Amino acid sequence: MTVLNNSKEKADLDIKSIVEQVQTGDIHAYTEIIRCFQKPIYIYCYYLLGNKEEAEDASQDIFIKGLENISKFSYTVSFSAWLYKIAHHHCIDLIKKKSKGYKFWTSFKKEHAYKYTHEQEFQYDDIIHELLEQLHMDERRILLLRSIEEYSFDEIAAIMELKPTTVRKKYERLRKKLVKKNKLGGDIYEHAFKTGG
Repeated sequence: MTVLNNSKEKADLDIKSIVEQVQTGDIHAYTEIIRCFQKPIYIYCYYLLGNKEEAEDASQDIFIKGLENISKFSYTVSFSAWLYKIAHHHCIDLIKKKSKGYKFWTSFKKEHAYKYTHEQEFQYDDIIHELLEQLHMDERRILLLRSIEEYSFDEIAAIMELKPTTVRKKYERLRKKLVKKNKLGGDIYEHAFKTGG
C-alpha cells in the first residue's frame, strides 16, 4: 500500500511540475499531459457519448480547452479532476446538441442488438453500454468517475459541482437501483461498483 501511495505521490508531483512548465510558457511540455491522460479521458468520453469517433474528437477538443485554460488552473483540486471537469462539461454540451439523434440511435442499437444477442456472447463492453443506457446522465457520470476512474466522492463533487454527500447518496441509490433492476446479471453489475470512501 505504501508503494502505491508513493508512486501516486510521485506521479502527482510530476504532473504538478509539468503543469508549472506549461503555465510558464513551455507549451511543448503539454504533450506529456496529453500522454498521461489521453487514454482515461478517451474512455470517459467513449462511455458517455457511445461512439469511438465522437470520443476521439471530444478528447482532442478537451485537451485543446485544457491548454487554452491552463493558466487559470490552481491546485484547489487535483489537475486530473480539473481536466475531467472540462471533459464533463464538454460531453454534456455535445449530448445536449445531439439529444434527439442520440435517443434515436440508442433505440436503433437496442433493436439491432436484440436481433443478434442470442447468436453472440455478451462482451464486457456490451455489458457496460447496456448498463449505462439504463441510467440518467448524472448517474452515468457518477458511475464512470467512481467505478472506472476510481475518484473519491470529494473529487467527483468537484468535477460535477455538487456536494460530496449528494454524490455519495446518488451513488448508493444508483447501486441499489441497478442491482435490484438486474437480478439476473446482478453479479456482473454489482462487480462494477467501487465501495468505501
